[in-house]
This record gives sequence, structure tokens and C-alpha cells, in this order.
Amino acid sequence: MARHNGTRGWYGKAAGAALGVTMLAVGASLWTAQADTPGRPAPKAARHTVKPVDMTIAHASDQGERGVNITVDDGPDPTWTPQVLDVLREYGVKATFCMVGTQAQAHPDLVKRVVAAGHRLCDHSVSHDTTMDKKSVAYQSQQILDAEHMITEASGGVRPLYYRAPGGAFTPASRKLAASRGMRPLGWNVDTKDFERPGTDAIVATVERELPNGPTLLFHDAGGDRSQTVEALRRVLPRLKEQGHTFGFPVR
Repeated sequence: MARHNGTRGWYGKAAGAALGVTMLAVGASLWTAQADTPGRPAPKAARHTVKPVDMTIAHASDQGERGVNITVDDGPDPTWTPQVLDVLREYGVKATFCMVGTQAQAHPDLVKRVVAAGHRLCDHSVSHDTTMDKKSVAYQSQQILDAEHMITEASGGVRPLYYRAPGGAFTPASRKLAASRGMRPLGWNVDTKDFERPGTDAIVATVERELPNGPTLLFHDAGGDRSQTVEALRRVLPRLKEQGHTFGFPVR
């Protein structure tokens, strides 16, 4: 999600829980590798294999010039993630869910539901610290690798294919680490600012005004009342289809 001041208050408990997580990078190589087909865990024979990806920040869509990527940050949340999933299913749209590690750990049923619906997973760190680019490389590594493990475990073995730094707080080191773990660093082109709850009309207007900037749209399914987001998606998705856009995933 877009950068705000510091770490958000509602993540305080999540950050506390994250302190107990002590996975090392060497242990990361034992985690299950995601198969090429989204939503399908890799066979056991591939458990030690993680194919590195490009470390540059992705924005483009795998659907080409008319493609649009729906990305949803900060969940999963037991109230709002199911509603977002319902709207996506209604319009036949697949999305990328950038999950906070402790949220995934708390709601593994929702992570599995996201995967079962054919959506992709994205590592959004353990505790959503938007200042992590100012912290040590060791801290950044812990945030990325522990979240990768939490999300993979919650999903039943499906790994995240992307890494989105909280607030865009990427560093060369964090991008290199994520890419080495098969997670393409993921940016955005359109910040809908739905987190600020500006009203459904304002969210829709932002999408229409800023879509020429690029195909990757940023929404949220946690962190407060996301009813405006749900309604905005209900309006934006069919409108974009009518305009000839197709929905895809960020390039890897």
C-alpha cells in the first residue's frame, strides 16, 4: 500500500506477535515452491527448488497494453476479504492479494480461500512497517522471509509470487532478497487511496483519472471499514470490462 506515517496502529498487535518468529534465511530453502499454475501447491519433489526472478519493481500486466492488475493489500480480514472475493467472483476477475504475515497466520482459512479461487499471493511483510527501508538489512530480511513462511504455511503450501514493500519502502537489498526467493517486487500505478475512505465516488474517479499512468491498481481489504472499497470494485470492474480492458496478473 501507499506510504503513511510510520507503522499503522492497528498493526501493533501483529508486530508484537511477529517478535516470536525467528525463521532464518537458510531455512527458507526448505519451503514449498509454488507451481506455475496459480493456486496449486508444488509437488514434494520441488520443495528445495525456488527459481529466482527479476529484482526490478513490476508494474506491467501479463495481459498486455489493455491489461489491468487488481491488487489488494493488508489482509486477509474476516469481514472484508470475503466480500472482496465475492465481488471478484461475480465479475470473473482474478487478483493479487498482498498479505501481511500475521494476518495470514491468524486467518489461514481465508488464505486458502483466496488460493482456491485462483488468485495469487504476495508477501507484504510480517508487520507492515512502512519505515523498514530505514532499518537494518537483517530486519528487512526477517520481515520478508518470516512473512513468506507464514503465508506459505497458511495457504497449505502455496508460495507468494510477489513481494510488495509496505508503503513502497523497497531497498536494493530487500528487492534482491525477495527476487532470490522467487517473489517479484511489486509496485503500483494507481493508488486509489481507499484506505483514507474518501467515498466510493472518489475511489472510482481516481481509478478513471489515473489508469493511464499504468495497469496496476491498489486497493485494501483490511485496516478498517472497507465497505467503500467493496462498492468501488463493484462499479469499477464492469466499467473497465466495458472499456475493453482485460484483467490479469503483474508480470514476473
